Amino acid sequence: MTPALLMEGVRFRYPETTPYVLDGIDLTVARGEWLGVVGPTNAGKSTLCYAAMGLATEFFNGALTGRITVLGTDIRKEKVIERSRRVGMLFQNPFTQISGARERVDEEVAFGPENHGLAPELVAERVKESLERVGLSGVAERHPLDLSGGQLQRLALASLLAMHPQMLLLDEPTSQLDPVGTRDLFGVLNHLHQGGVTIVMVEQKLDAVAELCDRVVAMAAGRVIGIGQPEAVFNDIAVQDSAGAPSYTRLARTVGVKPPWPVTFDAAVRALHA
Repeated sequence: MTPALLMEGVRFRYPETTPYVLDGIDLTVARGEWLGVVGPTNAGKSTLCYAAMGLATEFFNGALTGRITVLGTDIRKEKVIERSRRVGMLFQNPFTQISGARERVDEEVAFGPENHGLAPELVAERVKESLERVGLSGVAERHPLDLSGGQLQRLALASLLAMHPQMLLLDEPTSQLDPVGTRDLFGVLNHLHQGGVTIVMVEQKLDAVAELCDRVVAMAAGRVIGIGQPEAVFNDIAVQDSAGAPSYTRLARTVGVKPPWPVTFDAAVRALHA
């Protein structure tokens, strides 16, 4: 089976700039995998998502070399609007994702499926399902701009879910959410993952990355500095120095636990009783 995402020798820079924001990325994401992407500011994490969606070239008009395929199709052979039938991208700031063309929350969720020509009864079914998944059924009749920042982020996600995507590209999806909203969103994502949706998630909450993701990619200065299962990546000193580490890993190091350090609560408990 072809991978969900394949990057081979990818280098990218924005217009009228010299440095490459992505500088030699080789990455394969299997279908149904949940990949976490971590790293410091300006590591190239968001740009990796833009490149996979096709926005880096089609919207930002940057210079891309190398090869990127998404769900078996080269990004140069498919427009973003066509890719959006199968791939959804959630941005850090939900205001950039709300259409501004609809005056009700449920109408906003319907916007994508309607524009792709789905039958009205199917659109209505998907809207109801998506709003229930993100916990916004009770505000379906409100204006999108009357919502809080956290609610807007969940609305943006509901709009993606209504398209029934095969893959989600998430650029710090919990950045606008409080702890309860963060927990609920990760619950939705975990359900989608169990249902076979591929997820590539840029996230700074490293405890959640270690707990939820099948594999982790650590980036710095546009390059991959670590890739593998969370235990392997977060036990790498170079990754810890650059991207940080889960709280259990930091605590273990502080109290003198010898590596391999735990990266999740369960692993921390086992380490304390070893």
